Amino acid sequence: MRTLKDVEVGSTCKVVKLHGEGPVKRRIMDMGITKGTEILVRKVAPLGDPMELNIRGYELSVRKADAELIEVE
Repeated sequence: MRTLKDVEVGSTCKVVKLHGEGPVKRRIMDMGITKGTEILVRKVAPLGDPMELNIRGYELSVRKADAELIEVE
């Protein structure tokens, strides 16, 4: 299983499935990350946390722990 955390900087990926449950999954979906959405990984902080993403025309920062819950292809 490949997660958003494994995607290299400058690469684009597509969301396959969201893991996690309850409020965590709801928060990820509220940020616009849903099945089939394309995500461009713009930057990763020097220590790996957070990641800066470009999704649905806007920029979003996501923690590494949340990125591990997003399965991509």
